[in-house]
Amino acid sequence: MKAGPEPIEILVNQLSKLPGIGRKSAQRLAYHIVSLPEEQVRELAVAVYNGKKNVHFCPVCGNYTVKDPCALCSDATRDPSMICVVRDPRDVAAMERMRDYTGVYHVLHGVISPMDGIGPDQIRIRELLERLADGTVREVVLATNPDIEGEATASYIARLIKPLSVRVTRIAHGVPVGGSLEYTDEVTLLKAFEGRREI
Repeated sequence: MKAGPEPIEILVNQLSKLPGIGRKSAQRLAYHIVSLPEEQVRELAVAVYNGKKNVHFCPVCGNYTVKDPCALCSDATRDPSMICVVRDPRDVAAMERMRDYTGVYHVLHGVISPMDGIGPDQIRIRELLERLADGTVREVVLATNPDIEGEATASYIARLIKPLSVRVTRIAHGVPVGGSLEYTDEVTLLKAFEGRREI
């Protein structure tokens, strides 16, 4: 059954294609959008269009940018001897919220996933190896997710980098601050135990 007039249905269908937006959320958003003043709707539409038109991948790190290279790659205060490897630009944003990492990034734009037909050649591993060629980089921090694909990707990259005499590290995984051991799954507990350190 249709939610309303055809233009609203079309809007609902388009919004429901966005990640994390189900049909009910899309319907709420659609009704909200059509209730806005026309100028606000135009501003929203222009912002969406300009975001898509003007944002592209940094030719150095692969992060989203509007200029080449991106602000992080062109920042002279960043340490170019340390590269943090992440899955996608959202992970760069997460790392930057920490405010303690001062190195640079390399965005893979995916992870190795044979089940999905994604091999090493479909993500930006070759570009990472090219960045290591001049000898500037002393450490590569692998910060892919602690799932099967993320672990496989980190292991694959580590094997490629080890012979280059570049230090390869992996971010620690474990029990979150404020978490309870009682409700923590076995894999997370194992990773926390393996990553224990002396105090």
